[in-house]
Order: sequence, then C-alpha cells, then structure tokens
Amino acid sequence: YDGDDQSDQRLAQEARRIGFPLLIKASAGGGGKGMRRVDSAADFTAQLTLARAEAQSAFGDARMLLERYVLRPRHLEVQLLGDRHGHLVHLFERECSIQRHYQKVIEEAPAAHLSAAVRERLYEAALALGHAIGYDSAGTVEFVLDADRGDEPYFLEMNTRLQVEHPVTELTTGIDLVEQQILSACGRPLPWRQEDITRQGWAIEVRVNAESPAHGFRASFGPLRACEEPDVPGVRVDSGIDALSEVTPHYDAMLGKLIAHGATRAVARERLRRAIAHWHIEGITTNLPMLDEVLSLPAFDEPLSTRFLDDAFPGGWRTPPHARPEHSAVVAAAAWYFAQTHPPGDTPMAQLPGWRLTAPAGWPAQLSLRVADEESGHAGTVVLQLDAPGLVRDRAAEAALPVALIGGPSGGPLRLCHDGRHWQATVSGQAVSLWSDGHWQRWGVQPSVGLARTGAQASATADAVVADMPGLLTQLLVSPGKTVSAGEPVAVLEAMKLFHTLCAPREGTVARIGAQVGDTVPRGTPIVLLDPLQTQET
Repeated sequence: YDGDDQSDQRLAQEARRIGFPLLIKASAGGGGKGMRRVDSAADFTAQLTLARAEAQSAFGDARMLLERYVLRPRHLEVQLLGDRHGHLVHLFERECSIQRHYQKVIEEAPAAHLSAAVRERLYEAALALGHAIGYDSAGTVEFVLDADRGDEPYFLEMNTRLQVEHPVTELTTGIDLVEQQILSACGRPLPWRQEDITRQGWAIEVRVNAESPAHGFRASFGPLRACEEPDVPGVRVDSGIDALSEVTPHYDAMLGKLIAHGATRAVARERLRRAIAHWHIEGITTNLPMLDEVLSLPAFDEPLSTRFLDDAFPGGWRTPPHARPEHSAVVAAAAWYFAQTHPPGDTPMAQLPGWRLTAPAGWPAQLSLRVADEESGHAGTVVLQLDAPGLVRDRAAEAALPVALIGGPSGGPLRLCHDGRHWQATVSGQAVSLWSDGHWQRWGVQPSVGLARTGAQASATADAVVADMPGLLTQLLVSPGKTVSAGEPVAVLEAMKLFHTLCAPREGTVARIGAQVGDTVPRGTPIVLLDPLQTQET
C-alpha cells in the first residue's frame, strides 16, 4: 500500500489486508531509515510511530508505504546509465544482501549463485523501466528476490542517483560512473552500445561504520586519536575521515569504504581482509572486526540473503577472543610496563628494567597492575612477571602466554606480540591505546599499590533505565508514578538518524525522570529511575 490516505486507521486496515510479517517503509528514502518489521497487529501502531519519526528526521517526509515481508530475500540491483539522446544501457548487477538494520554493509559484483535466466530477467526489467521514464543519468533499479521461490524477483525501488556501492561496478567494468553522470548532464551521448560493455574480475566492498556490532550496532562517536588508511594492492579506499576528525551523532554512521578487486572472488576477498586488518582507527569503535569475520565464514561462499547476519550470529556478533578483556588487558598492562621501564634512548639506564624488589632473592619479581577498559567498563588485576628483558608473563592466569616487545622501544608506538597476535600500543600517562587487526581498545592502567580502596561503585542499572549510547532524547513514554513491566518501552533516543527504544529492565514504579525531551545525553545517563513494586499482603 502506498496511497495518499496516511491515517493510522487506513494504514492499520491495509496492514491487516496485506498480512504479517509486514514491512513499514519510508516513501521518501532508503538506507534503512524509517523501516520497521512488524510481526503482529498488536505491534503495528508502535512500530508505525517510530518509523514515521525516523522518516521525518531523515527525509523531512513522514509518509509510509506497506509491503509484505519476504522471509528469506536476496537484495540485488542493476546499474543503469542513460543520456539525453535516448540511449540507455545496463552495467550488470550487484549483490547487496548482507545488511544490518536494513542497511547494506557488504556489496559485490557480480552476484554469486545467480542463474543466467534470472540475471537476464533483471536486466530486461531495469531497462524497461528506464526506457519508460526516459531516464538520462546514472541510476539503480533495486529488486528483492525470494530465495524460497527460486529467486523470483520483485521490484523494490529505483534510486535516481549514484549508490554508495557504485565502486564495485566501476572496478569490474572500467567505467567511471561519476564522470559519465556529469557528461550525460552536459548533453554528451554515451560512447558505447550495450554489446560494447563487458566486465572483468570480481569486486567486493565493505562499509566501515562508527558503531559497536557487539552491542547491537550501537552508535559510536567522538574525536579520533589515530587514523591510518591501508595501502594494499588491488584495494581502493573511499574515506571521509582523517586523524583530526571528530565523529558526531548528527550524520550517518559510515566513515568510509574499502573496495577490493581481483581476478576471482577469492582473490578480492583476501585483499579486502588484508585491508581491513590494516585500517588503523582509534578513538571510536568500528565494525571492522565483524566485517573481517563475515568474510572468513564458509557461509559467505553460499547463496546469500538479507538474514545473513542473523543466521551467522544468532545471539548477535561478539568481540573476537583475542580482543576480549581477559586477553587484551594483559597486553595493555605489558605495554604500560614497557613504556615506563624502557624509555627511548641508548644510555645504559634506558636498558635496565625497573622492577621493585617485592620478592625474596632468587624469586621472579612481580608487578600488580589494575586495568580498566574505557568502553566496556571491564576492570581487573594483571600480575606481571619478568621472564627476560623485553619479555613478560601474566602470573594471574593459568598457562598464561608471554607478551614480547618486538624490536625494542623507539619513542613511537610500541609493537607487541601475545598469543600469536601482533598489537600496536600507544601509552599516554595512565592510558594505553591498543590496536590489532581492525580492533581498537583504550585501557586505564594503575599500579595496584597506588589504588585507594573504596566501596563506592556505580549502582547497577536494575533500578534505572540508562542511555546505552549518546544521543538526543526524543520521547518519554512514562511519567512519575506510572507502573511499568519488564521490557516495556519507556523512552526513545535518536543517534545517527536512527531511533533506539529504551525498555524497563524489570517491573516497577517510575520514581523520577532523569532527563527531558530535547536533551542530548551522554552514554550512561539515567533516563528513568524505578522503585520496586510493593506487594500487598492479604
């Protein structure tokens, strides 16, 4: 349904006619904004309200359309290019099925596991649409294919502009779409016929976003502390950031793109993984580690669908083991120790390790350090033991592996090896920034002997609904004195043009409201404070 009557009553009526599951979509734009899946009539009104708010915020237009939700869809699109002289050609298809929140994250050309008959049907349909409207520029016709019905295609939409993923078409056809779009606008005729256009090899693109996949793709923003782009043969970097950038919550989460081209899909994928491992971004969390894991999965070689991430990570994506606190905390502690005891220089004193005498003669000296992850709040104690100059071991863990300083200190970032992985560390005072294979963490480190012992700790969030990301508080759904049940929505945050619903962690009574609609709140801000329900004895 895409009619002019946008009343709640009419939309609810059309939703019942179409049936569930159902997709609510913004009429004025895409990118996953203003798009909500609804599985039952009881949820329709709440999801419609959120979809309208997202659409109004992103596009200035709250009109909605409703369509049946295909349970296992593929998302393919055909690139068109036309001129003002009646010529129109296609530049083949792209596969865009791997998505999160209905927004593409990995795209490629050509599409794997696509029959020649379906491929030709997509080309014919896209060209027929372009000719029908006299299209004279670069544009994309998008389709949903029902994987459960032999890739039966359905028209989705036409984007009358360049797409984010246009580089995979450029690299496989050798045609600069930006240049051709400008020449077409200037009235130049296309220099090719359809039969002149061929493609070579395979191209895969990943979108690098400022977000935390391990926390439901929670937005991440703030100033960058470092940004070093990869330099890998066969890989193109389209970036919008540098080391002086600050990522704000006012725009889309995408920081840049990596696009790899190779003679085969396997070559393109390996080049892309190498580039992911070498894009060094510090200060914010990105989806680089998740992208690398997706490309490594056997399922990536099978037919894809938009459910790929849900099927691959049923409980949500999790931080890889080497970057989890119990592993990287040891590296952070070792890096801090190396920075303190191995200052740059070639004087004799610079070569002497500086352990305190905390053990009887003949025993290995030890140093106890308290480390805390700034992102997750995880904190613990690491007990280091000196094995040899440039080599320490964690004594607090069973069968702990040593951390080795590679190449010695030089005054710049430290390079360390632990558990077979290489890390780069920058130490500033009590803070240690770690980076390895696209994953960044920042740790605070203090000697345990210098820590004051206090019992004061932040209260658990069981008695409060807190902002799980920085954002703009756009809705408060409760007021003081209201009784709420576990899982009931209580507030809505907007961050990076998407809306996130905050729910009560348990049943209780709203005791106090900690922020007002229109406030920009940092992560961890108590929005709604709860009192437990009082049970009455009879």
